[in-house]
Amino acid sequence: MNRSATLAAPEAVHPSLWLASQLAHSATRCVDTGFAALSAQLPGGGWPLGVLIDLLVQQHGIGELRLLRPALLGLGKRPIALLQPPHAPQALALAALGLEPSQLIWIRSGAKSGDALWAAEQVLRSGCCGALLLWQNHARGETLRRLHLAAQSGDTLFCMLRPLAAAQDASPAPLRLSLHTAPGGVNIGFVKRRGPQRDAPLFLPLTPSLLQRHAPLDRNTPATAPARSVLPALVG
Repeated sequence: MNRSATLAAPEAVHPSLWLASQLAHSATRCVDTGFAALSAQLPGGGWPLGVLIDLLVQQHGIGELRLLRPALLGLGKRPIALLQPPHAPQALALAALGLEPSQLIWIRSGAKSGDALWAAEQVLRSGCCGALLLWQNHARGETLRRLHLAAQSGDTLFCMLRPLAAAQDASPAPLRLSLHTAPGGVNIGFVKRRGPQRDAPLFLPLTPSLLQRHAPLDRNTPATAPARSVLPALVG
């Protein structure tokens, strides 16, 4: 056997290979998370673009938007789609986060969960948005695979926010994180990543003043914009 071949780095053989003791080299472009401790734990050093990212939350409003804030700001002025959020976006709070309300597209799907998934696929395949945040309670494996494939057609930051119980289900997402409440911030669990298993959660601090200033982001209120009335203009 060629000795040089046995010593070759796994990624030199194929970009999808990596040592079990090391984080994989991301084959896709990444956007910085804005949190050095978190970026150091992710393949590629940030949120991967053009793939499905599974964020499994203990409950809505525990800091998921603040967690994503630096990445959303890093996308420049590209539109950000909020699909089926559990609360109405608050213009003042979004502005305080640095996100222009005019930059966000708030989409409400119909009564059927399939409407939201259809809308998500249209947004991803169109490439019209820099980010898509989709809140969903249940999604079948074949649906997740379809959305993951649609995400790969562009470079959208695509995060699906689901309940913690979904961690027990299989998912094609290369990155799956759980978010738990913690005093002063959030605990992040690494359900799945391309790299070594990490059992201990990562604590990310969110200062009390920041939590208090943006509390309106976490209020549960109804959405108002039907998906099928917005999407033709969005992707047309």
